[in-house]
Amino acid sequence: MKKRSLLYIAAITLAAAGCKEEDIYKKITISPDAGVTVKAGESVTIKVSYPEEIKPDSIVYLLDSTRLEAKKDASPVVLKTDSMPLGPKSITARFFQQGKQYDKATNIVVLAARAPEKLSFKVEKVYPHDVTSYTEGLEYHDGYLYESDGGYLDPPPGDEKIGPSSLRKVDLITGKVLQSVQNDPKVFAEGITVIGDKIVQLTYREKIGYVYDKSTFKLLKTFNNNVGIEGWGMTFDGNKIYMDDSTNRLWFLDKETYQQVGYVDVYDDKGPVNSINELEYIDGKIYANVFQTDDIIVIDPKTGAVLQKIDFKSLYPKRNNKADVFNGIAWDAKGKRMFVTGKFWDKLFQVKLAPPAP
Repeated sequence: MKKRSLLYIAAITLAAAGCKEEDIYKKITISPDAGVTVKAGESVTIKVSYPEEIKPDSIVYLLDSTRLEAKKDASPVVLKTDSMPLGPKSITARFFQQGKQYDKATNIVVLAARAPEKLSFKVEKVYPHDVTSYTEGLEYHDGYLYESDGGYLDPPPGDEKIGPSSLRKVDLITGKVLQSVQNDPKVFAEGITVIGDKIVQLTYREKIGYVYDKSTFKLLKTFNNNVGIEGWGMTFDGNKIYMDDSTNRLWFLDKETYQQVGYVDVYDDKGPVNSINELEYIDGKIYANVFQTDDIIVIDPKTGAVLQKIDFKSLYPKRNNKADVFNGIAWDAKGKRMFVTGKFWDKLFQVKLAPPAP
């Protein structure tokens, strides 16, 4: 009985010691406070304080899961944000003491360094556009427009019956559809991009991707697209595909497998820019429609920073009655021409961007 009592007392003592140790570690503080916003390029000072009872063998600092630096005391660590992708970043101070580990974490949100430069535009030419096209994706290649026309012919409950989705080859000058193929009546087609002799097409909620022969529009294959919330816009930089999903995230996809290989989050100097939609890669930058606005933003694909912004509200003030939102950007790389349009619009515009008048 005496041995049992001693064992019981020892267990209580150990438990109490463990609780005391845990309480001591709870007194560790870390700065900056969680949720602090910083502008890209600003330095962030990370500092911890802890009770005298804690004598760490080392403190390892992590940014997300990447090791930043190791210290043996509470001296601060300076984090530089110059070329860092924007958005939320987790900061962890990992204490090691006598074989034990304890983490203290905080987080920051990195915003674009400055407000987007506001650009103006000039209409150079106006072309006809097929009013039956609910434009989701738009590309210009080899003298022709390629267009993804969204809609449901057989919509799921609660969705609008817009009409069948299709992929189209369009004559720029006349707006006439030269070639087309319809999608499954239950599928809503979204963004497209041209990769060599193939056209890749996303779908809205169906998580299916289509790959077509560019010349014949023959369906070559389908693939599961489980990247992101939904399928929206798409573009290609010659090495990887960019895709968005209704949020402020730009996903990177492998051009052969269409699987995720990375991402950046899109931010301006105020916060996340959500609902980025149709995409176009132009001279190292990504141009994106912002859904249900008349804005196009220009994004740095390395950091996600919004560099420039163009308000197209005055582009087409007297739209046809059926016209829906502004959506569709195509780039003629050889002729250095930009084309823009909208869903069910009867016009497609060739525009030139410029700094605003002083």
